[in-house]
Amino acid sequence: MQKTIIITGGAGFIGSHVVREFVKKYPHYRIINIDALTYAGNLENLRDIEREANYFFVKADITDAAHILSIFQEYQPDGVIHLAAESHVDRSITNPTAFVMTNVIGTVNLLNAAKEIWKDNYEGKRFHHVSTDEVFGALGDTGLFAEDTKYDPHSPYSASKASSDHFVRAYHDTYGLPIVLTNCSNNYGPNHFPEKLIPLCIHNILHGKPLPIYGDGKYTRDWLFVIDHAKAIDLVFHQGKNGDSYNVGGFNEWQNIDLVKELCKQMDEKLGRPAGTADQLITYVKDRPGHDLRYAIDASKINEELGYKPSVTFEQGLSITIDWFLNNEEWLNHVTSGDYRKYYEEQYR
Repeated sequence: MQKTIIITGGAGFIGSHVVREFVKKYPHYRIINIDALTYAGNLENLRDIEREANYFFVKADITDAAHILSIFQEYQPDGVIHLAAESHVDRSITNPTAFVMTNVIGTVNLLNAAKEIWKDNYEGKRFHHVSTDEVFGALGDTGLFAEDTKYDPHSPYSASKASSDHFVRAYHDTYGLPIVLTNCSNNYGPNHFPEKLIPLCIHNILHGKPLPIYGDGKYTRDWLFVIDHAKAIDLVFHQGKNGDSYNVGGFNEWQNIDLVKELCKQMDEKLGRPAGTADQLITYVKDRPGHDLRYAIDASKINEELGYKPSVTFEQGLSITIDWFLNNEEWLNHVTSGDYRKYYEEQYR
């Protein structure tokens, strides 16, 4: 094996796609997936590659500094791609401390472990921190988030991710640790945990349940197909400039209500239902505190420097996503019932 790469949070939504991308594309890399298997970590996401010779799974919590250091000492990674995070804004409002522990303390534990085993010999090493556009705050009707946009987080989740970004940069500036950062827009695609908008709506349409829309539905997000995101992470990890950051977006701005109506239209077509059937499930609910009006990514830097661009339009990506969920109802049922948690015990005990 030419390189050993640790990927944290590799059983999660985005992480599983990154693990798959690296395992398949780089058979000469040893890929170590570290995941705590909390509520959103699902090893069923990786069934198709779990027996590949270059793939290894380690159950560990990044808040456990001693365990993380022992894993780094055992596997001696050349690189780290750090995706493990608490990421749901609503949960952060209910329990902000959990977000501080995982997103801030956990990140520092990883940085310390990397610094310890690399011993200031950084040739061929890289720590890639994956973050969010929510650290930049909110936009009005115009403008885009660029890499030099001032940080202005508004939720406990985005504040914890902003803090972790600062620590990663501080370890680069203070200790010379070789790092890159990526800040991405909203991801969607196969394997998405059904607490988030798109998979929640797919699940609810299938079962005739209400489609909850916050406030007036005018909140706007830039949507990034998760497989495109995984490819962007590959590009930045291998070709990004040391100490630099790159915004990753899908060039797909949609208001929530328009997105849900497009999803309803496609679901009705795919399920053979009369047009407008799913629309009747749309239900406006009380807005959440500190809800940011609009996020939008300027991804021109990664496009111009590394040649990245999305492979699908939002409508195409949404169609692929819906088809995946319709063809994987067992996965969706396991997630919504909690049965997916049994997979680790069955396969790894």
